[in-house]
Amino acid sequence: MTESKNDPVRETAILGGGCFWCLEAVFDLVAGVDEVVPGYCGGHVELPSYRDVCSGGTGHAEVVKIVFDPAKVSYRELLDVFFTIHDPTTVDRQGNDVGPQYRSVIFATSEAQLHTALATIEALGERRVFPKAIVTRVERAPRFWPAEPEHHDYYVNNSDQPYCQYVVAPKITKFRSHFDLRRWPEGSR
Repeated sequence: MTESKNDPVRETAILGGGCFWCLEAVFDLVAGVDEVVPGYCGGHVELPSYRDVCSGGTGHAEVVKIVFDPAKVSYRELLDVFFTIHDPTTVDRQGNDVGPQYRSVIFATSEAQLHTALATIEALGERRVFPKAIVTRVERAPRFWPAEPEHHDYYVNNSDQPYCQYVVAPKITKFRSHFDLRRWPEGSR
C-alpha cells in the first residue's frame, strides 16, 4: 500500500518510566496519540514475557510504544508529559516498583529524537526542575516486544484494582493538573 499526499505522517516514541500500565493510561489521553502499546525494550532476551521481565534478569525495561501525529503533538510535548508523570531522578525505581525493568529510559527511534531527548534533559537540569540529577538514560531504540494481551488497556479494564487506584490514577490526575485539557482532551483517541 502506498501513501497518498493526504495520509498523515506518524512517528513512534518509546518511553520507559516505571510500570507500563501507568504510562499507557496517561498517554492514551494525549490528543495526537493514535496508539499506545505496552511492551519491553532494551534487553538481551528474545520474546520476553512479563514474568521474565519482572524477574529483572532480562535487561528489558517496561515501556510504551507511542504512535503519534507530529502535526498534532510534538515529540518534545510527549517528553514534557513523560517527565511530569514519573520521577526521572531514581535509578531502577518508581515508588515501590524496584528493579531495572522500571528504569527511566528514552529509546530514540531517530536521530532527531535522540537530540531532542538529550537537549530536553539538559534544559531540565539547567532549570533545576528536579531536586536531584536526572538519571534517565537515552539510547537508540532496539527491538520492541509487545506485552501480552492482558497488559493492553490495563487501567481501562482494571481501574478498580488497588494498584490502579493508588499508583496509576494519581499519575492521570497529575497529567490533568499540569496540561491544558483543551489541547489534550480526555477521550481524544
